Amino acid sequence: MRTVAGTIETALARLFGETVKVTGAGRTDRGVHATGQVVSLSTGGRFPFDRLTVAVRGLLPVDLSVCETAVVDPGFSARFSARERTYIYAILNRPAPSALMERYAHHVARPLDLDAMRKAGEPLVGEHDFRSFASPAILQTEAGCAVRRVRCLEIEPRGELLRIAIAANGFLHHMVRTIVGTLVECATGRRSPGEIPAILAARDRSAAGPTAPANGLYLAGVRYADGYDSFAEPPILGR
Repeated sequence: MRTVAGTIETALARLFGETVKVTGAGRTDRGVHATGQVVSLSTGGRFPFDRLTVAVRGLLPVDLSVCETAVVDPGFSARFSARERTYIYAILNRPAPSALMERYAHHVARPLDLDAMRKAGEPLVGEHDFRSFASPAILQTEAGCAVRRVRCLEIEPRGELLRIAIAANGFLHHMVRTIVGTLVECATGRRSPGEIPAILAARDRSAAGPTAPANGLYLAGVRYADGYDSFAEPPILGR
């Protein structure tokens, strides 16, 4: 199966003349996008690193690109050194779908009550057990703490698009998409914003709303202790 990691590793192996394995800062399911993904790797190969960015770009397909490269300390890990990740979810909120944006935004035809959606999002900010918003299969296979700290949850209209940004110290599998699916239910009157604290307390996936489709989700940025932040706004939401 063709993957982002595998495609990058193939390109880097050609440049370094050896097998290369990369570590990504975050997982992206099939259909999910990334504008601020970060990967790290170790290599014994020789290459003029001031030319690496351009060289890698030249070996990648049109649907994958490298923004920048840097030499880092040996102990750096794109995944484990990350302090915060930001995901953005895009919703096209209008009666008619868009053929051009079908891959890049989730279409919701019913009008969304943004005040209700924001009210529903408020209890999610802070440190909570997000078991109700995570894939049960992942929690079974990856036993461990489901507590995460959400620093901010922003909901902002951009014309016919709605931008939902969530920044946290970590995310569970399907956590953002399930949060979005639950917020949409609150915004369309299917459930009350006041139910969110009880959903959190239930620690049961069946208590929350549906998992929103993958096509609207973007890994938009990863922040590290040295102040570096890879954040890049998804183009369809750029001003």
